[in-house]
Amino acid sequence: MTHREILKAFTGLLLALLVALLSSTIVSNALPTILADLHGSQSEYTWVVTATLLTSTATTPIWGKLSDLFSKKLLYQIAIVVFTVGSALGGIAQSMPELIAYRALQGIGLGGLQALIQVVIAAMIAPRDRGRYTGYTGAVFAVATVSGPLIGGLIVDSPLGWRWCFWVCVPLAVVAFIVLGRTLKLPVLKRKVRIDWLGATLLVGGVALLLIWVSLAGGSFGWVSWSSAAYVGGAIVALALAVLVESRVAEPVVPLRLFRNRTFTLSVLASLAVGTAMFGGSVFLGQYYQIARGFSPTHAGLMTLPMVLGLAVASTGAGQVISRTGRTKPFMVAGGISLLAGLFLLSTVDHATNLTLMGGYLALVGLGLGFLMQNLVLVVQNTVAMKDIGSSSSVVTFFRSLGGAAGVSALGAVLAARVATNIANSLSHMGIHSGGAVSGGGGTFAISSLPPALQPVVRGAFGDATGTVFFVAGCIAVVTFLAVLFIKEVPLRRTLDADAPAPAAAAVSVEAVSVVEAPVEMTSVLRGRVLDAGGRPVSGAVLTLTDMSGRQVDVGRTGRTGAYELSANTVGEHVLLATAGSTRPAVSTVRLNGNARWHDLLLDSQGAISGRVRVAGRHAAVAGAVLTLTDRLGTVTATHIAGGDGAYRFTGIEPGAYTLTVSAHGYTPHAEPMTVGDGAAAQHDVELSEAMEREFVRHQGTLSVD
Repeated sequence: MTHREILKAFTGLLLALLVALLSSTIVSNALPTILADLHGSQSEYTWVVTATLLTSTATTPIWGKLSDLFSKKLLYQIAIVVFTVGSALGGIAQSMPELIAYRALQGIGLGGLQALIQVVIAAMIAPRDRGRYTGYTGAVFAVATVSGPLIGGLIVDSPLGWRWCFWVCVPLAVVAFIVLGRTLKLPVLKRKVRIDWLGATLLVGGVALLLIWVSLAGGSFGWVSWSSAAYVGGAIVALALAVLVESRVAEPVVPLRLFRNRTFTLSVLASLAVGTAMFGGSVFLGQYYQIARGFSPTHAGLMTLPMVLGLAVASTGAGQVISRTGRTKPFMVAGGISLLAGLFLLSTVDHATNLTLMGGYLALVGLGLGFLMQNLVLVVQNTVAMKDIGSSSSVVTFFRSLGGAAGVSALGAVLAARVATNIANSLSHMGIHSGGAVSGGGGTFAISSLPPALQPVVRGAFGDATGTVFFVAGCIAVVTFLAVLFIKEVPLRRTLDADAPAPAAAAVSVEAVSVVEAPVEMTSVLRGRVLDAGGRPVSGAVLTLTDMSGRQVDVGRTGRTGAYELSANTVGEHVLLATAGSTRPAVSTVRLNGNARWHDLLLDSQGAISGRVRVAGRHAAVAGAVLTLTDRLGTVTATHIAGGDGAYRFTGIEPGAYTLTVSAHGYTPHAEPMTVGDGAAAQHDVELSEAMEREFVRHQGTLSVD
């Protein structure tokens, strides 16, 4: 796709992502009001968030695997529909169980949107250029995070009521669906579809059991109890069986071989900790500002601006620099340090912390998240083949969401226990024994309904307990920093696909067997586009595919869109050559493995000028004519002497305006302007007039003829 086509399709992708993020951020700021209206408790507050995270987490790898098998465009549109239906139903919920169920449906669509946007971007754009586009994604994330709480607060504070927090994004979702339908054009690779339904079921079941246990433990039952043992045991068995199944099937949902890639494994580990720190640490900010500080929903949304601005600056700025330099690790290390500093500083907050200081702490957290989130996916995509883009991207997103879901549940339990302890201690100091009547896990959010004497106690308890949440999140973020520290930096490639390493040959005894080399009969398909330096398609380019011995395997020509398709009945390394007119040929090594892969080629945009020098009025050649090419500043850029037949040729000429000067003994010099286009080959003949026998000489204003 050209840059123009990419921007059009990217608009639809970002609009869909904006809808998903807005729905989440709008609702998160309105949750205290929603729970007060529906008589929810602290544990139900956690479950409203966890339900979405649980289903989005569990389905993320499935969406990713499906994108490797089916149309990415169709899947993205399906995800939009599922998310929109869940949002619309959430607005009509009449009870907490209903709301949690609709949020779970919403999470299924959210899982698709989060996973597939990275997959679609990877299918359109090479890693080296992907940084600036992922920077735009981070900017949308920031805009949604800024405007979401504000919109949510305004809706809650207005006569519309909190239900419109779910409905306001439905029209935008419809627009995103239509835009994607018209602009997103991706090649659909026809592959034999084999879906590992058993592995997917075991994976979803194991993750669900684990997240449900984290959500209920410490409230409905103890962390160390028979119920905990049942949940954990069931999760371990389900996940162990999932690993067994995934290792045996042809098309696993999560290809286990990816974990042999060091960069992939460390990125997964870092994403797990980032998710815990990000979701677990930030989801309670709205609760802190509204309950502990007594702010309105709108005011609470404004207080998160420092974090969002930090995220926006880091994401967009890093994306632009990464596209120019191809380096990601310095930004990820800086992000790890910033995230650690911000979370540990936030661990010092209480119900009376200076708001300016807190804004600075939140800005550090935002910078850290902006440097880390998109780049962890980018470094993984840079090291895997195109056929694994969907699975690898979704697995990283999956573990980030898994960390977030577990973090919200675990930190919610920590917060509830800490709040209950703080309330009990405060009441004890007042000479009141609560007798278990006040609980951090079961208390309602309608603080205004409490006796005036108790309201400061509850607000102080929530405020003082919030620091503990950020401390735990900071400890987990240490894992993120260590993981990115050990990621080996690989310069971002400029091609869509990666050359996978050759499979290791089994070690055999030379004496035991005689080795006979034979070609492996497997059909490989190589597709891609030939582009010029400006990203424009080059039509009519000739492509030649040869094996390493120089034998021609296939030959083809690009069409109007610069697209080509070649095939080979062997695997291994091959040489791909692209030529077009007078442009400098492009050549690269590609590895074919029996599957379809995508490989783009860039042709140099330098042009050429050629022709003949003849005598004016006759067809006789002017041998030995000197041709000089000068630029606009008068600098000589190239010189050529015409051959015996008067032929000349300038190659490797940069696009621009030039002056061609031709001179030869016995002929009148000739000069004329020339324009060289991108990769253009100009044919231009020059005619020289024979010099006159008479010479005109001007002496002191008088013209004399000798």
